[in-house]
Amino acid sequence: MRYAMAIDLDRCTGCHACSVACKVENNLPDGIFWNRILTAGGKSMDTPSGTFPNLSMQFLPVNCQHCENPACVKACPVKATYKREEDGIVIQDYDKCIGCRYCMVACPYASVRQFNWKKPEHAIDVAMGDAAITPHQYNTVEKCTFCTHRLAQGLKPACIDTCPNRARIFGDIDDPNSEVSRAIQGRSYFHLLEEKGTKPSIFYLT
Repeated sequence: MRYAMAIDLDRCTGCHACSVACKVENNLPDGIFWNRILTAGGKSMDTPSGTFPNLSMQFLPVNCQHCENPACVKACPVKATYKREEDGIVIQDYDKCIGCRYCMVACPYASVRQFNWKKPEHAIDVAMGDAAITPHQYNTVEKCTFCTHRLAQGLKPACIDTCPNRARIFGDIDDPNSEVSRAIQGRSYFHLLEEKGTKPSIFYLT
């Protein structure tokens, strides 16, 4: 088994619902985002390029790519970041992390790994998200987990169920009958920075 995600760029409208759902579900500290929506257009978020009426804009959701050949795992000196053998998910162990950030330097996907520079703070005093999530820690690196706590309950990652346009599809890419395998069949797609040889598990459908 190897979990993977397909993102249909034709369906993504840049609503940021997936990003917000991720932040709430995982009780992410202030300033930390595991899931970002980049704008392929103007210089600022949600702005098009070109001159009216000839404008163009597209959105690119980016989170940890859960690579089959993850550069971050090789870079970590204390094995705080590792790939689960049972499903290929790349995990960050906060208790082992020493805050060296070598994994962040090694990862070619800018900002998918976030660092807690201070004691985690939240916008409200009440904890949000699932009670099963691992508590966030100061001086540690963190990232998208594919919502492993939800997978353990037989659920899909929070971003999947939240997307109003069903632009995200998730499942076992090794199973030809899985939802994600069916989604990429007959479709053109690309991976981010394929030349880096990391073999990402995120498929961008075009």
